[in-house]
Amino acid sequence: MSVLVFTENWDGNFKKLSFELVSYAAKVAEMTGTTATALSIGQVSDDELKKLGNYGAKKIISLKSDLLKNLDSQAYTAAIAEIAQNEGAKIIVLANNNMGKSIAPRLSVRLKAAIGSGTNKLPLSTDPFVVYRKVYSGNAFAHLKLNTEIKILTLMQNSFDPVETANEASIENREVSIDGAMVKTQVKDVQKQTGKLLLTDAEIVVSGGRGMKSPDNWGPLVELADLLGAATACSRPVSDEGWRPHEEHTGQTGKIVAPNLYIAVGISGATQHLAGVSASKYIVAINSDKDAPIFEAAQYGIVGDAAKILPQLVNAVKEVKAK
Repeated sequence: MSVLVFTENWDGNFKKLSFELVSYAAKVAEMTGTTATALSIGQVSDDELKKLGNYGAKKIISLKSDLLKNLDSQAYTAAIAEIAQNEGAKIIVLANNNMGKSIAPRLSVRLKAAIGSGTNKLPLSTDPFVVYRKVYSGNAFAHLKLNTEIKILTLMQNSFDPVETANEASIENREVSIDGAMVKTQVKDVQKQTGKLLLTDAEIVVSGGRGMKSPDNWGPLVELADLLGAATACSRPVSDEGWRPHEEHTGQTGKIVAPNLYIAVGISGATQHLAGVSASKYIVAINSDKDAPIFEAAQYGIVGDAAKILPQLVNAVKEVKAK
């Protein structure tokens, strides 16, 4: 019996999210008196796979089937389910991102397993098995009891710090019985974004709203993001107006982000926006309206005109970096 954790890779490399998942799975395994097994799908070198062992995985299973070279939810579900059954895994951990959200429900049906979705802490107890998750756009929390024999947990990004350990993990190359007719997804063309930090990968996000007043006022915000090594984002009204590209839209109807630091500039804090950013570890709000809802969600707030505050922040960061 083990805790099985599915780790994503990007062009054969793991990112912080994968190490968070393995660290979380290793701790859950410790709580349940078992071990963590990491599953990797795709072409990943042994040197890269060994990194998963540094975060608590005792065994690493590598699947490199040509049928699994592109994400196909049904094929991936079948592969993960087969490995889980072979390993006798009673707990399966995935990321609470687009891939995890597309696989977890299918996996739940196939394995007759309950899902604890969007967890951001370790289980509160293992007998009964109770998990913690935020609800109502982060305004409340729920204790969710999972009664099934097999349990699926999806972990929010940046909610569990990776913990490196001295550990020698074994690597096993496996094959699974995937029906080629099951694979429906075909990749016709690939266009990669270069020279820009991906919003969903960013540890720091600087986001602007209608309080920026004009697309011409975005310069200091972008400069601040560059100085902090952050990604830029915006609220939906800004993207709808064409001030910023739609790919930067965060919120319930845009990208769901969970950075360590989210700086909201000129964003009022509508419920729909907060639903997409409430998992951020720290929120800093800058708004001229002292009664703006964003201040209720923020740990730190500045009441004032963004056009005056942003240049001062830029100068302050430059001074710190110059020391």
